[in-house]
Amino acid sequence: MAAAKSNTNWFVIGVSAAVVVVLIALGALVVFLNNQATDAGPTPDGNDSFNSETGAVSVGDGEDTIAVFVDFQCPVCKTFEEQYGPALEAAAEDGRITLEYHPIAILDRYSQGTEYSSRSAGAAVCVADSNPDLYLDFAKALFDNQPAENTSGLTNEQLADFASQVGADDAVACITDETYKKFDVSQAKSHEIQGTPTVEVNGERLDLQNAEDFKTFTDLIS
Repeated sequence: MAAAKSNTNWFVIGVSAAVVVVLIALGALVVFLNNQATDAGPTPDGNDSFNSETGAVSVGDGEDTIAVFVDFQCPVCKTFEEQYGPALEAAAEDGRITLEYHPIAILDRYSQGTEYSSRSAGAAVCVADSNPDLYLDFAKALFDNQPAENTSGLTNEQLADFASQVGADDAVACITDETYKKFDVSQAKSHEIQGTPTVEVNGERLDLQNAEDFKTFTDLIS
């Protein structure tokens, strides 16, 4: 019996190969986008007052440490700073506490796609990294000029201008280049911050709605 003639369907083979190539390309794209989403960006150098690992800007050298996590887009953070900022700074200056500020970013969804939360926190890190003694002045300027939620927020140029106004000219290029825009998003995740302001005393997270925790906090700054 004669053997059946084999007909190779090169069209089907070509289509199959093309599908494989597309799937590989899509897989590579997914990996790239995931890496981009989780990339924390450049890490600041840090200095005696700014810990680039924890993201903390320190003031004072008291035995007890109060850490405050703030988002410059957060209106409650602005109220907190207006109410307790002066007392916190006075306690740090008097040596009663070590005050740590952590600028973080969790509210980008409230800035119409401009990522103001990340950009403002990154700007604060630029100042902390280059002119740590001017961090508090810069932070106050950001809160004093805080844009309303669900607006586009301040531009990078405006943020840089505030840095210049407080004397932190060394931070201007860092701010306009958005060098540390991703840094504070990663800090929020690493510290598991769900809302701002978040306050910790000696590493223990407080609930300021709880009377005992609130007393712990106010006793240290009274």
